[in-house]
Amino acid sequence: MTNENHVPMPRLNEPAPDFDTMTTHGPKKLADYKGRWLILFSHPSDFTPVCTTEFIAFAKAHSDFQALDCDLLGLSIDSVFSHLAWVANIKEKFGVDIPFPIIDDLSMNVAHAYGMIQPGASDTSAVRTTFFIDPDAVLRAMVFYPMSNGRSVQEFLRLLKAMQTSDQHKVATPESWMPGGKVIVPPPKTSETARERMADASYECADWYFCMKTLNDGLDSQ
Repeated sequence: MTNENHVPMPRLNEPAPDFDTMTTHGPKKLADYKGRWLILFSHPSDFTPVCTTEFIAFAKAHSDFQALDCDLLGLSIDSVFSHLAWVANIKEKFGVDIPFPIIDDLSMNVAHAYGMIQPGASDTSAVRTTFFIDPDAVLRAMVFYPMSNGRSVQEFLRLLKAMQTSDQHKVATPESWMPGGKVIVPPPKTSETARERMADASYECADWYFCMKTLNDGLDSQ
């Protein structure tokens, strides 16, 4: 059966769905974050244990994200009043301030636009989704978790650093890459360049198409 209200899922490397909504910090729209990275993340509900641990972790890492020119924006299908009460409860019970805004999405407009409500989930609960939006408002990464399991905020910091490194230096990063680790350089475009690279001791090449290098050695664009 076709769902006439179906909204296409957002896609990587395309403009992120726009929004203009109320939050615990007042009105917010996607354009407010132009020129900076934004991590938009949803949680099933306020006053739930797993979500509380995630919000505490995001709050503790907030300054680390800010240092990377990245803002945080939470969402659940609850009212601003519920959000404010939960934020106050986290401060009272855990001694942690929540420094980022949380979207009031009782209309579910943002949740539907970003595919936060998945088939088989409650109609009024968003699953644990995380969206990385770059300074040009382009969606760069999406991570979906089930309601039963919390996310790793440290992994999101790692992924953000990896994407920023790739953008700046036009390289790729290997599995579990961390800043300071070797990066993967683009494959050479000519046979001559391939031969030169294989003979260059500054590269670590398993084969002509697979070469790694440390960023502080300098990188070419070949």
